[in-house]
Amino acid sequence: MTETEDRAAAAGCPAGQATPLHDRAFADDPDGVYARLREQGPLATVELAHGVPATLVLDHETALSVLRDPETFPKDSRHWQQHAPADSPVLPMMMYRDNVLFQDGPEHHRLRGAITDSLERVDAFTLRRYVTESAEELIRGFAPSGRADLLNDYARTLPLLVLTRLFGSPPETTTRMVAAITALWDGVDIEQANADLGSCISEVIALRRDHPASDVTTRLLEHEADLGHEEMIQQLVVLMGAGAEPMQNLIANALRLWLSDDRFAGDLSGGRLPVEDAIEEVLWKQPPLANYAITYPVREVELAGRVLPAHQPVVIGIAAANTDPALNTSRRDGNRAHLAWSAGAHTCPARGTAHLIASVAIETILDRLPDMDLAVPVEQLQWRAGPFHRALTALPVHFPPVPELDRDEAESGGGDQWSTRPARTRWTRQVATSTPRRSTSAGRGLRRGLSYLGEWLRGR
Repeated sequence: MTETEDRAAAAGCPAGQATPLHDRAFADDPDGVYARLREQGPLATVELAHGVPATLVLDHETALSVLRDPETFPKDSRHWQQHAPADSPVLPMMMYRDNVLFQDGPEHHRLRGAITDSLERVDAFTLRRYVTESAEELIRGFAPSGRADLLNDYARTLPLLVLTRLFGSPPETTTRMVAAITALWDGVDIEQANADLGSCISEVIALRRDHPASDVTTRLLEHEADLGHEEMIQQLVVLMGAGAEPMQNLIANALRLWLSDDRFAGDLSGGRLPVEDAIEEVLWKQPPLANYAITYPVREVELAGRVLPAHQPVVIGIAAANTDPALNTSRRDGNRAHLAWSAGAHTCPARGTAHLIASVAIETILDRLPDMDLAVPVEQLQWRAGPFHRALTALPVHFPPVPELDRDEAESGGGDQWSTRPARTRWTRQVATSTPRRSTSAGRGLRRGLSYLGEWLRGR
């Protein structure tokens, strides 16, 4: 028997049927793996990490039936956790926490109400300003060089800057917090990362108790749900976690699609913006969380003709369900029936906020650097291995260098200034030292500028 088969047999899975989702083969070709798994039917036995078997739901209809039945498929992972490998890299993403993600019923309703109410009070115009200003600050840092890694220099850092302002967290604390979250996603030094994350969030809570402000943390503290200290920590853990890793992957994956597919250099026809099309296609085909929305049935349960063992994780194959061949492809055109935000009682409460952040982040950099191109063929981009995320390791680009703005001159009104308004000449000017572009670049840049202008005129 192979090593994988040995692990599968030890875990009580049929030999040879536990397909690993944590290896290089899955990262390089998830669609091919999903296609092979579909030969088992709507459900497949997979391995999330060494010694961690699970059932992966592959079709859209079955996924919805699980997500909409929390009594049969609850979120509480404590029983599973007692028997899980203590050093498993997936434990941070599956271990029970006293937050909205792992609760069902009245307690979930109470916690979700606090989160939803606090997020709904975030003004869209204020959020747009936060994202635009943060994006422009990052672009200023690499624009003169003519080269950047849009994942590590932009998409990874931008959510950090926005979260700092949304949650009232000091920048240094947020930097440590996001480092801890990234370590948890990657399963690196789990115990220390958990401790660092809890310490950072406690600092933010203490700061906002003493100095209330107009931010999400203060609103959670003041909410009628009367969250205790540990509850506050754990709600912020899930909000920060969802606002960091998945957010950066949504931005980076959409930029990858935009820069590698000429369909997304289009115009405003049909009343939809090309950037919105790119985001929606990513949410359908390469969602930031490819496999998640994990549940843990408390007893043996029959699903799609199979009997699932009690307490073994049932994982929604979000990307697989979205690309289910049985799903009418016409449903993907102009609608948002994908499962990237999950479904049922646990539908992401911050989906509107996340979508706005991604849209503004992408539009801003495309407007500022309209002649940007991938620095390597798209086939050479590498994906991070892991069972849950769809995440690039880097997104290198090049573009005509943009001279650094003289801040003293700008402040005195003598030069081009940064603004939240579109179509600044500084960012559409062709620089004499720039590398010649292919013949389509000028029209492509113009269309990108028009897409940003169209969104701005619509007040979006």
